Amino acid sequence: MDHKHILVVDDESQITRVLRTSLSTHGYDIRVANDGETALEIMKDWSPDMVITDLAMPNMDGLELCRRLRAKTQIPIIVLSVRGEERTKVQALDAGADDYITKPFGMEELLARVRASFRRARTRESELGPIEAGDFKIDPGARSVLVKDRAVHLTPKEFDLLSFLARHPGKVITHRALLAAVWGGASTEQVEYLRVFVAQLRKKLEPSPNSPRYIVTDPWVGYRFEPGD
Repeated sequence: MDHKHILVVDDESQITRVLRTSLSTHGYDIRVANDGETALEIMKDWSPDMVITDLAMPNMDGLELCRRLRAKTQIPIIVLSVRGEERTKVQALDAGADDYITKPFGMEELLARVRASFRRARTRESELGPIEAGDFKIDPGARSVLVKDRAVHLTPKEFDLLSFLARHPGKVITHRALLAAVWGGASTEQVEYLRVFVAQLRKKLEPSPNSPRYIVTDPWVGYRFEPGD
């Protein structure tokens, strides 16, 4: 196994102890920090391949840490949050986090999210080229879409929305991030745009639009693209 380096940032010693033990057992090299400032100090001399961070911490919280990290690196970031922090989850994703896990969580879920984040990171170098994922083949040059080799005609905005989602498979993309990417920064509050266009995409792409399998809703947060096997 490729020994990836993971920095765990949390002010709860019990959490960091459990994560260090479990992640180390699965072959990851782990270091821990109890706040964002300490995490950045560690990163001056050690380069992690991923950061797993709590949101509520003293000195520098997880939101600010996400912003600082995204200003200089594209490594995967997974945030940990307690129930009832829905707005903060959205802020964390908008600040650059790749995924979030709600406390309390199972270690198998965390490990699955870690593996998925590393898989996404490996595909980022080819993000500008054609997309072939699961049931989908998307060609930005020809602006064509095949779903299980069936050609699907999309309007320009439908194509842009699908392409953005498809470049981040398995990742929750917030309403604000989608709106900014497809419609521009002035439209980040127009959530109704998304509802309309996602509904249109589902009618064209999904075997059963009322039970979507490709464009999945994450309630109150955004959407996640699942391309199929």
